[in-house]
Amino acid sequence: MNQDLLHQLQEHGFTHEEIAEVSELVSPLELPTRHILINQGDMPSHIYFLLDGLCHSCYLTEDGKSFSKEFYWEQDWIIGFESLISDRPSPFLLESLTAVSLLCIPIDALRIWREEANPLYIKLLETQLIYKESKERFMLLYSPEERYEIFCNHYPDLESRLTDYQIAAYLGITHISLSRIKSRLKAKN
Repeated sequence: MNQDLLHQLQEHGFTHEEIAEVSELVSPLELPTRHILINQGDMPSHIYFLLDGLCHSCYLTEDGKSFSKEFYWEQDWIIGFESLISDRPSPFLLESLTAVSLLCIPIDALRIWREEANPLYIKLLETQLIYKESKERFMLLYSPEERYEIFCNHYPDLESRLTDYQIAAYLGITHISLSRIKSRLKAKN
């Protein structure tokens, strides 16, 4: 099993038996830049653990607009729980922003784990819930300028890997607002 995945599973309290169960299902996948993993409106076939590279999920509107949902980078799980729970197609598009290395687990395994209330499913769900609540807190409790500073402090390597448009989308602001924030911060320093 991949050491990064093994380490993360151990950190989240997975038992040796649970890790062995996951390792039997995992398959590697290498994809190029701008490859669509899940089209909005399609049923997902896998969940992913991102080993290397960047992915992005977004909502597409009928009038051609795109709204950023999330960015994913090394050590992130990419799981569409809404699709899984409601047994509906993915409400978002998922694509690679760079060449990526992923580990794939069939969505059917997750469905079985869910039906059985398997501890693996519960732990993945809890991990996702904690992440979502943290992101919600980040978006609600901090000003755009504070969010940018937190982003830069927590993810210094991402700032150079994402465009200003992408960073602004992650922060929930326009690229023009981000440009102004950067100018103000530069003037302070």
